[in-house]
Amino acid sequence: MFIWLAVLGAVAALLVLALGLYFTNQIMYIKKRTDQFIIERETADGHYAEEEFEALPKEEITLTSAFGYDIKGYYVHPHRTKNTVIICHGVTMNLLNSVKYMNLFLELGWNAVIYDHRRHGMSGGKTTSYGYYEKEDLKTVVDWLRERNGEQALIGIHGESMGAVTTLLYAGMADARADFYVADCPFATFEDQLLYRLKEDFRLPGTFILPLADLFLKWRDGYRIGDVSPLAVIDQVKQPVLFIHSKDDDYIPVQSSEMLYEKKTGNKQLYIAKKGAHAMSYTHNRDSYKKAVQDFLRDITANMHKKSEQA
Repeated sequence: MFIWLAVLGAVAALLVLALGLYFTNQIMYIKKRTDQFIIERETADGHYAEEEFEALPKEEITLTSAFGYDIKGYYVHPHRTKNTVIICHGVTMNLLNSVKYMNLFLELGWNAVIYDHRRHGMSGGKTTSYGYYEKEDLKTVVDWLRERNGEQALIGIHGESMGAVTTLLYAGMADARADFYVADCPFATFEDQLLYRLKEDFRLPGTFILPLADLFLKWRDGYRIGDVSPLAVIDQVKQPVLFIHSKDDDYIPVQSSEMLYEKKTGNKQLYIAKKGAHAMSYTHNRDSYKKAVQDFLRDITANMHKKSEQA
């Protein structure tokens, strides 16, 4: 009897280990899109033209992450201004996916920084953490840009999906140095997002799997699921935020942005796109998307002028 109990215990332990490793592998090493896939999709959608991109005045940037690897990207500066928007791409993508948003801000007279998140594109890093470590890399980019362009320059951050989560987590940091944020289709909490994906993708409840994944994630990558929560920090964000989401998003439900918008205090705006799947709001609603961003920027600059006049 004792031997059978020992065997059953060993099998159960191996099963728990296998499940913990499997689900955290899906999180930490999510399969990335290839450059070819991104270029073909962005070109087909009219967002990317290689010759036009190559012709833009820009310089390559290589910054050292606080975690020791290189953060690589481009500082694109066709305009004689120090006002710049940093673009944060989504999970599985790279900076080529940021070109469409870069072009939008370039059209509005801003310069831009596009860069690859850790473990994506040209940047280093071994794991994806959905904003937990990425926010520190974003801080490195912002600090570099702030030191280069000075305290009087306006710095904004636009993020898509995981990039939007990264943007909001950075915005909630005590030493955040950007002036405004645009968050396109973020999740409100990593926990809720994982529960939703477990149900949709695997038809599994998260009652057992999520606590297990949480323990393994802490053991393997140094953070807990609850540490990745824009909802937990959004009330600490004092700068203006424009939330964007498609009403038909079936990967991260629109309710995530609505919850974040409701909890955010101070200057905030919400744009719900009528068409488009996840991270496709701009592709399918270009005019209204651009107008929402343009109105948001106009409001920000007007308020900044008022403050400078009062000072």
